[in-house]
Amino acid sequence: MNLSIITVSWNVKDKLRECVKSVFENRGDLEIEYFVVDNASCDGTANMLASEFSQVRVIANSENKGFARANNQAIKQSTGEFVLLLNPDMRVLPETLPRMVAWMRAHARAGVASGKLLDEEGRINKEATPRHFPCFFDQAAIMLKVPHLFPHVLDHYLWRDFDAEKEQTVDSVRGSFFMIRREVLDALKGLDERYFIWFEEVDFCKQVWNACFEVWYVPSVTCVDYVGQSFKQQTGMWRQKQFTKSMVQYFEKWHPCAAALALKLLRPLALFLTWIFIKFKL
Repeated sequence: MNLSIITVSWNVKDKLRECVKSVFENRGDLEIEYFVVDNASCDGTANMLASEFSQVRVIANSENKGFARANNQAIKQSTGEFVLLLNPDMRVLPETLPRMVAWMRAHARAGVASGKLLDEEGRINKEATPRHFPCFFDQAAIMLKVPHLFPHVLDHYLWRDFDAEKEQTVDSVRGSFFMIRREVLDALKGLDERYFIWFEEVDFCKQVWNACFEVWYVPSVTCVDYVGQSFKQQTGMWRQKQFTKSMVQYFEKWHPCAAALALKLLRPLALFLTWIFIKFKL
């Protein structure tokens, strides 16, 4: 098996249909297996897959298990030389999959790679470019809404001057199109399930570098990323609770105790500020 593709989905049936269709239309000569892990959708996702894509292996959860746990369910059943984590709000383009697999085969030290993620107009999607690993000050700034007053405070973290046309190693790539070498998956035992959503791909990239593999951005591989279609169905407060919880968990794992504790103490204030911003539509 050349490639195992895993999509975790929650209530985005129409985007998922487009995603799955694009995969099978553009797989080229690759031998693939496709898993969709449905996190208890209520929009008929499982029925749609059964009636329209019988070749897809569906794992239907009775509850929303989050991103990491759901992906790990399929990772444990996958047999591909490479595994691609592919969000349901993605559209694979011609040559995307064969080109990415060929690139990975030619770069043995690449543990994880992603491509140039585009918006619907075919332009680089600036929400989906690689980022630097988070540090205490940029995450504290996010919690305290500092970028609303001083937007350039996150220039380094968000890699504002990133050259999207240059093939290069990076700290981390977006989890929406995330190809992993089987050797790395076997060594790292999948994604860290302490994260329900957010920071799991950053954590995995951190582990990849620590295991003496590399994380790469490959602009010759392109894919359309509609970005966050499931998240848009959740409230702003829910998103902020999950984001800040995962942020604290990431710092508890990778940073000094003092930094993690400081973020944990800032979290109630961050949630209060979010409530203010939502209530007064700031």
